[in-house]
Amino acid sequence: MNEMLSQRRELLFPSVSGAAVVDLHTDGEVIRIEARCAPTGAACPDCGQWTARGHSSYLRFPVDLPTAGRRAQLALRVRRFYCGTAACGRRTFVEQIPGLTRRHCRVTERLRQAMGAIGLALAGRAGARLARVMGIATSRTTLLRRVMDLSDPAATEPRAVGVDDFALRRGHVYGTVVIDAETHQVLDLLPERDAATLAPWLAAHPGIEVVCRDRAGAYAEAAATAAPQAHQVADRIHLWQSLASAVEKTVVAHRSCLRDLPLPSPEPVWETPTGAAHGQGDETDAPTGKFAERARVHHALVHELLDQGMSLRGIAEHLGWGRHTGPRYARAARWQHMVKGRKRQLPSKLDPFKPYLTQRWAETDGKVTVLDLHREITDRGFRGLYSIVCDWIRRDLPQREGFTPAPPPPSVRQVTGWLTRHPAALTEEEKPHRKTVLDRCPELASAAELTGSFAEMLTTLDGLRLPEWITEAVTSGLPGISTFAAGLERDFDAVTAGLTTDWNSGLVEGAVNRIKMLKRQMFGRAGFKLLRKRVLLA
Repeated sequence: MNEMLSQRRELLFPSVSGAAVVDLHTDGEVIRIEARCAPTGAACPDCGQWTARGHSSYLRFPVDLPTAGRRAQLALRVRRFYCGTAACGRRTFVEQIPGLTRRHCRVTERLRQAMGAIGLALAGRAGARLARVMGIATSRTTLLRRVMDLSDPAATEPRAVGVDDFALRRGHVYGTVVIDAETHQVLDLLPERDAATLAPWLAAHPGIEVVCRDRAGAYAEAAATAAPQAHQVADRIHLWQSLASAVEKTVVAHRSCLRDLPLPSPEPVWETPTGAAHGQGDETDAPTGKFAERARVHHALVHELLDQGMSLRGIAEHLGWGRHTGPRYARAARWQHMVKGRKRQLPSKLDPFKPYLTQRWAETDGKVTVLDLHREITDRGFRGLYSIVCDWIRRDLPQREGFTPAPPPPSVRQVTGWLTRHPAALTEEEKPHRKTVLDRCPELASAAELTGSFAEMLTTLDGLRLPEWITEAVTSGLPGISTFAAGLERDFDAVTAGLTTDWNSGLVEGAVNRIKMLKRQMFGRAGFKLLRKRVLLA
């Protein structure tokens, strides 16, 4: 009998050594477990004196984890002892079983730990749903309380840290995340992103030798004040982002060079099929209109390329389409299926002005500029963009015979992308466009040269060339880039370290993305303390 009870204890309480199973029986979907404390005495929680002098006993019914898919009902008999130390202020106390119970707690320790783990992983509502599936009766608020009861990780003494800000409420409230740059573990979350918040934390860790940061002045000030022994490293990701913003400002300042830019016209990707294909023309109720004509041409072209053995990905790249457009045409047996059931076009703010535009276009035989038309209807109350007018006129109004409208000039964002991307990463269509822009505007050519040399410095960690680059960029007088270079000079040591060492803040950006995921999981309504617990422990 004793051997059987011992086996039951090992089965039910494998990690608890102080519990002895007295009886076990089932009642429908409930398993009733009667247990008691195995030791003959207990130690006083105040003075630590061991005693076996009993006072009384009673039953406790702490809620435990389900057993074998059934709800467990634990009846635990505990004893009250006298404390034999005269100087001790406690006269009696109740014994506890380490790993199973604690004072004033109505659940077992292992159930408490399980609810804390569920709360860390899924937070409140989702965690409560999973707990119900596992047979644990709890609420979302209880799970969050179990999370808040968990202890913080043990403090460590990092040698290198990375700091960055994250949004508690985007555009309004920001905090600071600090991670160990060697182990990639989040060390702490701070409620503000200013020097007064970060400096005390850095001062409490005097062993820090490296601080990886962005180029925010608050973090630089905090590191210089509280950790003067540490080397500050400006992150390369933020350096490149700052340079890209500077290049965009340069392009904006010289956007007049982009007007009437004679960009090389791209070669036509296909020729309009002259014959019917894939069953076209065999229906009398074929849809009509410009969209129907485009659908017929595109459908024939896609199926022709498929017959030649080209993949859907290859077709999308060849035609410059998105990855979903080609498969839609490939799945359609006939081109009419791409037109039938098309949603009705939604009303546009341009609708009240279309008759006037049509009349003006007919009066001038299409010789009036779109810009003039946009100004005329703006004076009459139109509040839309120029692009809306331009797209509608190109699409729906007849063009002059023999007239081919000039392609629109490249946008500032397009040109910025051509200057900041590696030339080898440009498409075959973008390469001649980039060359045309640089030939037309010497200032943008200088910006491209400076951007390329800085990118080479950044990728090869050749930061020794930084003084020469700064001098060249400042003397170039390019808006944006010259200001960016002057800013590098003010933060010269940290930028040089970022361009010559392997330290970077990429792992901090990963921690920030994880914080965003945890925020979304709690629908952005978590307070700072709860968010900090989940980030540190989850």
